[in-house]
This record gives sequence, C-alpha cells and structure tokens, in this order.
Amino acid sequence: MALREFTVADGDSGRRLDAFIRRVCPAMPYSTAYKLIRSKDIRVNGRRADSGARLNAGDIVRVFAPEEFLAEPEPVYDFMSAPASLDVVYEDENILLLNKKQGVLSHPDSGEFRDTLITRVLRYLYEKGEYDPAAPDSFTPALANRIDRNTGGIVMAAKNAEALRILNEKIKLRELTKKYLCVTVGAPKNDAGTLTGYTVKNESTNTVAVYSRPVPGARTTVTKYRVLKRKNGLALVEAELLTGRTHQIRAQFADAGFPLLGDGKYGSNADNKRFGGYKKQCLCSYKLTFDFKTDAGQLNYLKNRTFELKDVWFREELFGGK
Repeated sequence: MALREFTVADGDSGRRLDAFIRRVCPAMPYSTAYKLIRSKDIRVNGRRADSGARLNAGDIVRVFAPEEFLAEPEPVYDFMSAPASLDVVYEDENILLLNKKQGVLSHPDSGEFRDTLITRVLRYLYEKGEYDPAAPDSFTPALANRIDRNTGGIVMAAKNAEALRILNEKIKLRELTKKYLCVTVGAPKNDAGTLTGYTVKNESTNTVAVYSRPVPGARTTVTKYRVLKRKNGLALVEAELLTGRTHQIRAQFADAGFPLLGDGKYGSNADNKRFGGYKKQCLCSYKLTFDFKTDAGQLNYLKNRTFELKDVWFREELFGGK
C-alpha cells in the first residue's frame, strides 16, 4: 500500500470526489475507488467524504491504496504513432539533417497528421531523451525548411530555439546553397545556363503557370542548371534555385520543353511510360552547403561545410553511378 496526496486545482473545483479519483488515478478500477472511499482510505482534508462530495479548489485529497493504482500514467503523445524510420544524414547538439523520402509529408496536413517528417523527428528525439514535451519551457524541435511530398532530399531540423532562429535567418539571407538532381526527358541544348520566367500559382489546382514576360500576379522565377550526363534521350541535371517558388524546377523545365521524368503533373504520361513507366518524379534535393557570409553564432562551426546524398535512386537506376 502507498499514500499519495493531491491538491485540487481550480479546474477541478466542483468536481465529484469519485470523478476526481478516476481522473488522477486512471489505473484504479471504479469498484476499488468506491471501496476505498467507503473504507475511509480516501479522505478530503483529513476527513471522510462521500463519493458524490463536491470538491473545492485547494482541498487536499489523500489516497491510501495499492501502489500500482497510484503510479503516474505514462503520457501518450501523437508523434509516438509515427514510424521510427528516420534517415539521418548529420546530427549534432543543435541540428539534424534528414533525408526525406519521396511520399513523406514534411508537416501534417488535413489528410495526414501522424506519419510526417516532423512527427518522426519528434519521436526520434523523444526516444533519445533529447525532447520532453512535459518539461517546463520545452522547445519543440522544428523543421527549418520543407520540400514537397513527392520530392526527396535534405531537410534541416533545429533542436533548440537559437538554432532555428539562425537557420531561418540564413535562409532569408540566402546564405545556404541547396542543389537538386533531376532527370529530364530531352535536355537543354547548352550544358549550363539559367532559366528565367514569371510564374503564377493556381491555388485551386495547386499548379503554376510559367510566362516569358511579367503578367499581373506573377513572380520572377530563376533557376540555374548544369547538365551532368546525357543518355538515351534523358539528361541528368543539377539545378540551383535562385528564387524559391512553388514547383519551380518542375514547372520551368517543363515550360522549356524538358519535363522531369515521372512528373505526372507537368510532364507527359506517355513519355513516363515510354521510359520505363516511372510514376515518381525524378527530383531530389541532394546537396546542401552552409555558405555563411555573416556571423552564425552557435552554428558558426558549420560554415563552408557541404553535405551530399551519395545514393540518389534515379541516378543509380538510369545513369549507372555517381
């Protein structure tokens, strides 16, 4: 047997004693609670009380019961239902670099709120003992950038508030360089160049249209590219975003006449079928450089460091290596 003492909070004022016991001792069966109340092993302010007695804020409820009924219940967190699978590219006390797989959302949306990259991160850090949601002033780890569900590649996560602030600042100042690998059907005539256009997003269809000149509501969109390999009517291309627009690489290459292989939204299903029936777009954010030009505080140690995914599935399948 063990003794526990509970102080009634404002939110429990007016609650019946039996309901209060069920809330604070969820492992205790109802029948046991009523028996302990009748036997005076549950008392309010040192006195016997009926099961229907109404409690007041500040009342002291003492419970003398078998220890297993008084154990603190384990907290239940939604993120613990996320898969434990997480591909960590790099980790230190401040940040995580993650290889987000195609098909995984970065953040929850109306259709999926459990299995996302951020919920996987929360589970990972919770199980490592680096994240405690119940701790006072606990910082909730957060993603500093995101990529589309059907695009894979490197995503940054911050473990503390200062790391998140710095990463957000460096993204805003364009002191991070992200490069993408993609496969195009056909290839640009030149081995390197820049695509410049003006894009307008259609919110209802979640697509963007590309224009060669400014139009109302359009945003300037600029992508640098370099052709790495050409083979059998396909090209392996490295792209760098000089602006950050929705579906920028997919829309601009399609507009230029070289849609991404596997892209059912901006590309050609006939081409995708002709080149092997690809149903996943061949696009990956594969390289990240911390190209700091200004002070980065506690993240200064990352200056000039580059992280690269060595295994990009479509590069291996279609071009036979790195």
